[in-house]
Amino acid sequence: MRIDIITVHPQLLESPFSHSILKRATEKKLVEVNFINLRDYATNKHRSTDDYAFGGGAGMVMMIEPIDNCLKALKNERDYDEIIYMSPDGELLNQKIANQLSLYKNLILLCGHYKGVDERVRENLITREISIGNYVLSGGELAAAVLSDSIIRLLPGVLNDETSALSDSFQDDLIAPPVYTRPAKFGDWSVPEVLLSGNDKLISEWRHNQSVIRTKAKRPDLLNP
Repeated sequence: MRIDIITVHPQLLESPFSHSILKRATEKKLVEVNFINLRDYATNKHRSTDDYAFGGGAGMVMMIEPIDNCLKALKNERDYDEIIYMSPDGELLNQKIANQLSLYKNLILLCGHYKGVDERVRENLITREISIGNYVLSGGELAAAVLSDSIIRLLPGVLNDETSALSDSFQDDLIAPPVYTRPAKFGDWSVPEVLLSGNDKLISEWRHNQSVIRTKAKRPDLLNP
């Protein structure tokens, strides 16, 4: 898989991809992630990517021309399955979306900034808008890192135990069950006996029941979408 992230602040993305699972995935060449500096596609000497909004009002707007130039250059090199704009009013990211995107080969993530992008970008140049939550960030870089992480961890070979991702919260519209590790007894607190039984059938049933109980208590909306 290849993920190209278009941004005016590529340095904001360096740390998330330089550690842990994302770093291992790139080192193993299971994914290629590129930070594309939008300023490289600006047309004036100041490398401007934003301007004042028509009609007035506070805040700057990202210009269509540099974005169009950048997208054309990238699309001349390969076909993309999706061109995604990270937007607070896009469709809300969930596990099903991450699962779907993990099956694709080439993705572009466009990071907004300031007051967002010229509306003509949204109307004509992108294929999808995704939000990571009902709140506003200073830019789309952190959102792009979150989306990328949710996708990359699903790629075959990224996790040491490939079944791990299948038991994550939300894969089956349920919250994950509680988990425990050694010691089995810590002071007055003990691990549930069923987990020490070695009976895979009983353990599986217990985990499913706990997932249902937790989902009803914490996220009943998942059971009644």
